[in-house]
Amino acid sequence: MKKAAVLFANGFEEAEAITIVDILRRGKIRCDMIGLEETVTGCYGARICMDKVLSQEVTEYDMIVLPGGLPGAYHLRDCEELISYIQEMNRLGKWIAGICAGVLALERAGVLSEKNYTAYPGLKGSIKEGNFLDQPVVTDHNLITSQGPATTWAFAYTLAEALGGDSAVLKESMLYDRLTGGTR
Repeated sequence: MKKAAVLFANGFEEAEAITIVDILRRGKIRCDMIGLEETVTGCYGARICMDKVLSQEVTEYDMIVLPGGLPGAYHLRDCEELISYIQEMNRLGKWIAGICAGVLALERAGVLSEKNYTAYPGLKGSIKEGNFLDQPVVTDHNLITSQGPATTWAFAYTLAEALGGDSAVLKESMLYDRLTGGTR
């Protein structure tokens, strides 16, 4: 079974992080919430107990996902241990994903270099590496990025698909197809 690690730091964006975990788990993908601490608080006050605390074990996952939210994304970006794990996973060709301001840590880790990506549009000028595309979700080799809270569902379905999940079944069972012009 493929497994994903969603990283949490104090100030994370609840709508992004929790939705990603929910959709991946519905898709029968093992998805662990890994925090910089045992319990973290989102930018809108939700306190969540983590499955695990960040360690070298994260590099054994098939995918690492960094949600946005401020100041959570800054805490992820400034965590030296996490940056080294992202670099190791990238070197191994594993999936690296970020949404909204979570992409800041990916830039710091050097994984945006020479790749197409997206992020919260207001960050376009502050991210110096890579090629910013103004699209809801962008996949380039082992990198998957997305723009923000409203694009989280499309992002999570893309993550599930990358890990071998059936996103069409997920979309249908969650009625996502009704939002995107699918059958009713």
